[in-house]
Amino acid sequence: MATKSKTTTQEPKETTIEERLKLLYALQLTDSKIDAIRRLRGELPLEVQDLEDEIAGLNTRVQNYENEIKELEENISRKRNEIKDAEALIKKYEAQQMNVRNNREYDSLSKEIEYQTLEIELCNKHIKEFTKQIEEKKETIEKSKELLEERKKDLASKKEELEEIIAETEKDEKVLQERSKELQAQIEPRLLTAYKRIRANARNGLAIVTIQRDACGGCFNKIPPQRQLDIKTRKKVIVCEYCGRILVDDELAKEVEEQEK
Repeated sequence: MATKSKTTTQEPKETTIEERLKLLYALQLTDSKIDAIRRLRGELPLEVQDLEDEIAGLNTRVQNYENEIKELEENISRKRNEIKDAEALIKKYEAQQMNVRNNREYDSLSKEIEYQTLEIELCNKHIKEFTKQIEEKKETIEKSKELLEERKKDLASKKEELEEIIAETEKDEKVLQERSKELQAQIEPRLLTAYKRIRANARNGLAIVTIQRDACGGCFNKIPPQRQLDIKTRKKVIVCEYCGRILVDDELAKEVEEQEK
């Protein structure tokens, strides 16, 4: 009679609190290195964006002024035509004055001549105003174009600088991101969620910190001696009562730092 083979399912190994703390601290070290790489790029991406926006704005400004100049030139052309029309009317009225039958007709034509003369003066005044505006706008365009060339040079320089930094750090960042994912996969979801929440709320991105000079390495508030002993025993996850960061002892931190080199 054949005997049935007995199969057993191996339960997944449960990590100790100490192991969890080590994983969390290793994740913190990795994420801090990624933060450092991104800080190295600094404000360059924003500076590049600002310069691109400024250049786009300057181009728009130049285009608008050029359109306004074109419109002013068309206005000048219209006013010159109006002057020609007025001058033609003046000649016509002067010719008619030579053949008037009475003073009333002569005075009426004189008023028309006076009106057209005033129209010519007004047109000339407008032409002067338009010409002055054109000169001012051309001057502004010239200054804008000079500034535009400067900003284009600045942009090219910033882009080159940014590309160099990205090229230098891209490989390292990719390796660190893979390590971060690897560590996250080993941390239980509840702790990982807490870590991410604390890290998101921390100004310096530190969710896991050591005790430094009897104080929290995140907010620098004093940690009572008994609480420091509890942290060193690594029997439970302890958070700073002031800032909510997870606390680990120096020895654990050094062990992990050596492993992550």
